[in-house]
Amino acid sequence: MTIGYLRVSTGKQHPANQQDEIKRFATSRNWTIDTWVTEVVSGKKRGQDRKLGALLRKMKQGDTLIVTEISRLSRTLTDVMAIMDKCLKKGINLYTTKEGYTFDDSINSKVLCFAFGLVAEIERNLISMRTKEALTLRKANGMVLGRRKGSYTKLNVLIDNKQKIIQMLDQGVSITQICKRYALSRDTFDKFKRRFPSVQQAVNGKRYRFKKQNPF
Repeated sequence: MTIGYLRVSTGKQHPANQQDEIKRFATSRNWTIDTWVTEVVSGKKRGQDRKLGALLRKMKQGDTLIVTEISRLSRTLTDVMAIMDKCLKKGINLYTTKEGYTFDDSINSKVLCFAFGLVAEIERNLISMRTKEALTLRKANGMVLGRRKGSYTKLNVLIDNKQKIIQMLDQGVSITQICKRYALSRDTFDKFKRRFPSVQQAVNGKRYRFKKQNPF
């Protein structure tokens, strides 16, 4: 099976140009594209979390995957390597039309993959080194690393406004509206509610009043 993979980052972009280029590539080799897979997603999102990941899981040995360029697979080299590694292990042939890369079971492909892997490892090491250097510099400048103990969190926002929130519940304001007002999640509100019985009582009272006013 031969599959053409198309990816654009936003809905304002169109994959038609990619599709035309892959068609020309396939025609030049007397191939027929059996399936097209298109998705609108950032290349920074990991391949395994996209349609591409599901596609690779379904593909079998001897299948062919065609993309216009390597960046269609991912914007990060480490993720590109993970995708290429999966293709090699499953015996999937991978082609890029613009760069002319061919990843199959040939020696040239394995050498190319080794080169990509080496660059990806260097990239990981450089990122790790830059992170360590930045943390060391912050520590040297007296900055406290990580979240400070007792730091002001969104739960503290609710605690500081507890009485006001209870009044809002008594007035019929929904939990969803309260969460939006204080820019926090329902999970955070649930933690707040469990911590303070008076808030839980206000929530229960609101539900009781609603049921009483709407018997049907």
